[in-house]
Amino acid sequence: MTHAVQSNVVQLTFPARSQGRAARRAALLDRFANERRSADDVFWLKENAEVLNILESTGQTIASGALPEEALQAYKAVYDGIEKRLGFFPQYYRFFLSIALDLEALGMPGGKAEGLVRWAYDQGLAEAELSDLQRAEARRLMLRRDLDPSGSAAESEALTERLTKFISRPRTFMVPNKKAAYELTHIVFYLSEYGRFAVQLTQRAKESLNFAGTLAYLDLNADLLAEICVAMRYAGMTPPEAWESWLNRETSGYTVEAWEGAMGHDDYHEFLVSNWAMATAGQESFRQVVPEGRVAVHSAPRPAGPLRLMSQCLMQLDEARSADWQRMQDPIHEALSEPWAIGHLARAAEACTDFDAFFAGFSRAGLAASQERASA
Repeated sequence: MTHAVQSNVVQLTFPARSQGRAARRAALLDRFANERRSADDVFWLKENAEVLNILESTGQTIASGALPEEALQAYKAVYDGIEKRLGFFPQYYRFFLSIALDLEALGMPGGKAEGLVRWAYDQGLAEAELSDLQRAEARRLMLRRDLDPSGSAAESEALTERLTKFISRPRTFMVPNKKAAYELTHIVFYLSEYGRFAVQLTQRAKESLNFAGTLAYLDLNADLLAEICVAMRYAGMTPPEAWESWLNRETSGYTVEAWEGAMGHDDYHEFLVSNWAMATAGQESFRQVVPEGRVAVHSAPRPAGPLRLMSQCLMQLDEARSADWQRMQDPIHEALSEPWAIGHLARAAEACTDFDAFFAGFSRAGLAASQERASA
């Protein structure tokens, strides 16, 4: 990307020592918009689309008082030139539509989003999408201005049916598969329009969320578990108290620190979605003071979760492994060895609505034998 906008950006100052709730959010937006990356960087689009979407979907707007009037000035240059940028970079249309739609919903004066959506619709940009997940995101974005790029009501319904079929196979989510788990959460986000509609999931889809969350909790994966908790609440479910309590503690442990040099990988996404989960649960979010200048976000150190050792134990047992959780507890506890890991597994088992069924799939007992029989 080569269309620079940084020179026209309005720089805002929010002294760290005096940051209140609204000022912290404004400072966070300013740092993401102006300090971490150049607006010519596609990762700038990703980061800023995410932070704006989380604030918008949790109602943290200027009108609500969660943002000060001047908070969105950090995006004025981007918003002013967004038509040209979309026209030159149509491959990033979902980012541009998301940013424009959320800026206006948060309180940015103007009405450009409708024209951008119409242009993307007329250009048939959603037709370039190969995956149902991306088509669902394009549909979700354009429907915010009452346009459905699916082509027809029947094709739109067929898309929803395929998405529902994917998330209604709990067995997919009994074994570690982060890609599938993130697709599960995003499907729920899109079908519920980020909580705007009370999406009616099948019972099997609810099981999928429960099993995917169990794996994330066992893996101490705050990023994925936060998204699963949000998806559950958008589906009218209540996440297990153990999951949200652990996320609350982890969210309190993030640090937002001044950073010099090139912007590399940090924990910004985990930080954003963990705070999203807190806000969706009705808890205070974005509690950290945001310093001046370029910032990086880091999580507190955490040990490796027991998930990997559990998998290794079961794999090494080979034909001796069983789908029966009661039979497998002792060898798995021996493999974990450390009391905290055994305790975490116990909390995971208690939080899961059907841990016996989950473990039967997770164990993969008998799969190799059934494969041999099928190939004989």
